[in-house]
Amino acid sequence: MPNANTLVVLDFETTGLSPNNGDRAIEIGAVRLQNGEITDTFQELMQPGMLIDPFIEDYTGITNSMLKDAAPCEQVMNRFADFIGNNNLVAHNASFDKRFLNSEFEIINRDYSGDFACSLLLARRILQAAPNHKLGTLIEYTQIPSAGTFHRALYDAEMTAQLWLKMLAEITRRYHIADITFELIQTLSTTPKKAVPKLLENWG
Repeated sequence: MPNANTLVVLDFETTGLSPNNGDRAIEIGAVRLQNGEITDTFQELMQPGMLIDPFIEDYTGITNSMLKDAAPCEQVMNRFADFIGNNNLVAHNASFDKRFLNSEFEIINRDYSGDFACSLLLARRILQAAPNHKLGTLIEYTQIPSAGTFHRALYDAEMTAQLWLKMLAEITRRYHIADITFELIQTLSTTPKKAVPKLLENWG
């Protein structure tokens, strides 16, 4: 059973909110976790074949001039598919990143064999007292040191990985579960908040 501390944490920056509206990826950042340690990273800008609007430039800090000489999405995503391998995947608000990963991989006829988990859904269950469950808020709430810029893909992936490990440690501390499986996290992420303690107390 795959352990929840060995996987790939990823984050996309994009031209907009949905590939169904023709939006494309403009940056991918990811970290590989192996037994709770970051062992590798991946970060590339990519040319989406369209100009990005001023709101996205301002939100991400990624400008059209930065993307002018970037490799096309297809080339970058092929390299990223190799980076993922057969690992399970995590993202903060994973439904967003999963849509873009699926869309970009469909274009290049690539796929991935791992499953997705969402650090936002996990945080809603493990960090219920947090003011909200935005990534930046959770980093501050859990007192994880941060010195970079949010809304850039690699930094967000690195911060998500740190948050993920912090939540796994919290589960171990509270419920004495030493080996937390990916299956447990997926089950936990769809469990009603009030039922979380009972699930974890009886797990295994």
